[in-house]
Amino acid sequence: MKGNYETVEVLKGKDLIGQSYEPPFHYVTVSNGHKVLGADFVTETSGTGIVHLAPAHGEDDYKAVQDNDFDFVNVVDTKGRYKDYITPLAGQFVKDCDVEIIKMLSKQNLLFDKQKYEHSYPHCWRCDSPLLYYAMEGWFIKTTAVKEEMQQNNQGVQWFPNHMRDGRFGNFLDNMVDWNIGRNRYWGTPLNVWGCNECGEEKAPNSIRELRELSVEEIPEDIDLHKPYVDKVQFNCACGGKMERTSEVIDVWFDSGSMPFAQYHYPFENNETFEKQFPADVVIEGVDQTRGWFYSLLAVSTLFTGQSPYKRVLSLGHILDENGQKMSKSKGNALNPTELINEFGADSLRWALLADSSPWNNKRFSKKTVSQAKSKVIDTLINVYSFYSMYAEIDQFNPNSDLGGTPTTLDKWILSRLHTVIREVTQSLDDYDITKGARFLSTFIDELSNWYVRRSRQRFWSSGMTDDKRSAFSTLYEILKKLSQLMAPYTPFVTEDIFTNLVKDSVHLSDYPQSDETLIDEQLEKDMDRVLQIIEQTRSLRNTAAIKTKQPLAQLIVVPTEEISLSSLEKYADIIMDEMNVKEVVFKENSPEILEVALKLNFAVVGPKLGKSVGEVKNIIEKLDNKEIGEFLEEKAIQLSLKSGEKATLTIDDMIIDKKGKDGFELLEGSHFLTFLDTKLTQELKEEGVVREFVRAVQTYRKELDLPVDLRIDLYVQPDAWLEAVLIKFDEIVQKNLIINSICFENKPDMRAFKVEGNDINIYIKP
Repeated sequence: MKGNYETVEVLKGKDLIGQSYEPPFHYVTVSNGHKVLGADFVTETSGTGIVHLAPAHGEDDYKAVQDNDFDFVNVVDTKGRYKDYITPLAGQFVKDCDVEIIKMLSKQNLLFDKQKYEHSYPHCWRCDSPLLYYAMEGWFIKTTAVKEEMQQNNQGVQWFPNHMRDGRFGNFLDNMVDWNIGRNRYWGTPLNVWGCNECGEEKAPNSIRELRELSVEEIPEDIDLHKPYVDKVQFNCACGGKMERTSEVIDVWFDSGSMPFAQYHYPFENNETFEKQFPADVVIEGVDQTRGWFYSLLAVSTLFTGQSPYKRVLSLGHILDENGQKMSKSKGNALNPTELINEFGADSLRWALLADSSPWNNKRFSKKTVSQAKSKVIDTLINVYSFYSMYAEIDQFNPNSDLGGTPTTLDKWILSRLHTVIREVTQSLDDYDITKGARFLSTFIDELSNWYVRRSRQRFWSSGMTDDKRSAFSTLYEILKKLSQLMAPYTPFVTEDIFTNLVKDSVHLSDYPQSDETLIDEQLEKDMDRVLQIIEQTRSLRNTAAIKTKQPLAQLIVVPTEEISLSSLEKYADIIMDEMNVKEVVFKENSPEILEVALKLNFAVVGPKLGKSVGEVKNIIEKLDNKEIGEFLEEKAIQLSLKSGEKATLTIDDMIIDKKGKDGFELLEGSHFLTFLDTKLTQELKEEGVVREFVRAVQTYRKELDLPVDLRIDLYVQPDAWLEAVLIKFDEIVQKNLIINSICFENKPDMRAFKVEGNDINIYIKP
């Protein structure tokens, strides 16, 4: 406290309850009020621990006044201004008077202290103006009377995510109150209640027909049931007075909740149509609609029909910026969807929203998310279709007459994967797990482009319509057609374009594809998955050794780390050899001659277990020979004799096992395989690597000249003597990988200079 004062008596707050006091202002006279009350919403940790009640402007204050039979007082009009009898502040907006009120208290010597205190306060979300709460008379629907019925109906609804049913929404139903249905506004559905000014009698017509029957004057056929027209309708009251419509309109959420019925003008017509479509299979809205649309739908339907209006609810999370902040135009972090569509396409935006995370999760979203969706999925799909259409046009392939051919293992694999994905995506969509389905599709598109099409390019490049080429065309046509149908709900525009070009009809008018279980070969898919793992590990080994894929290597040795049939993998050796550019792929049960294993104690695990013996055990482990290490790896345990006579048993979990290749082999251990790559380069391997780089240079030059992919060219090269000899030696590789008529070693004007593995070479292409 400030200044001089004398302590007369020390009292607790509860000692003051029931005491009367002199109010600071006397603009309002009350018969019961100006007394001290105790209330649990007032705390000593927030403010002074003492508040002055404003029953018209706060729920807690209003309830306290009601519970204690105090007079209800409201000194503010509906425009937020003080009423005329508050003479010093009459007509002024209440939030503009805070400083003036402090001055008025100070003048009367009633101001004990003043200070600035920051606290949260509601503002209009549109214009950011401070809001005022009002206690007003209103019209209510007694929803609490059907609370248990609404809770029971909610239990029969399937929610996504599931926890919403008994969590956020269930808790809201537990604490529901009667629905304040009236609003003091002009625009909206007029509340259909007419009241008599004389006796207070009320009537609520439930149809236009009843409205006509009750009306004093004849109602025109084209009556508009909105303000001001409906307000002209009057009823005769039994007391002799006139009944007029109350001024309120209905809460717009009641309109929204009535949607299932209002859309068909039920129950006045379209009853059969309504009954076919009620209840709805699913409703989808933001998570904030817990107390909005989801609630109003359930409340109106329970009141009207006694049942839930929906079978399922998909509650959407909010879209946030990349930093996890709510998007807002005022903050400048909002993304304009139209701009995103113009830049990346509507399908890219849709895919980014559907595949990024489950719809009910809040999403951190950015322009980069849409860009990645475009490059990784949409563009990849378009590129696969462009590849097909380009070669189909070159070879005049017509799916109406040219389908057929003998499917290769690769064809069977991609068709099996297609029908597995159809099955999984269909199941995901049936389960409303949209994101899971999108991820199956994303993986399949990657497999289609980066494995099937890439491994099949030579088949499309071959001359003439061979049986093998026909099978490749037929397979890719079937894949693109079914994939377009499968992806149509996700990406309706690009799939429509592809499907229309393929089938000459709309994808959205076709049936959703069904999985053909007879085309699914699970063992083939498992085998190919293992092949891809081996290739990925080998590619990683090349990167570690800084050896490009175009450089041939002598050998790759593959050793399974689990029970796997080697014969099932050996048939794919040619694919691995070609893909990884190695001369030989060997599958072995083990390969100790090129494997070096070192054992170390995992001190974090064995320290507490061995105690003082840890140093002795460490020395024993370091002296184990290869045979003993091999036995440990096979048995998964080893028993050691200590100087004390005690035995120490160690398991795999007690050890850190360090494996590496030897004799020029690089090793990588995966989840299913050890891969050993021979990185030693002979002179012949180096020469072949140079030739493959030469092929790459010629193909790059063709692209720069924008030559048709099927155009054969005359190739003129001017290398040094050594490189010329190498190109002649490996002419078969050159002829196989380049579409040429001939290769000539002679000078031509305007030759293009290239460097091939450090060697200078001039190239000229004659179309």
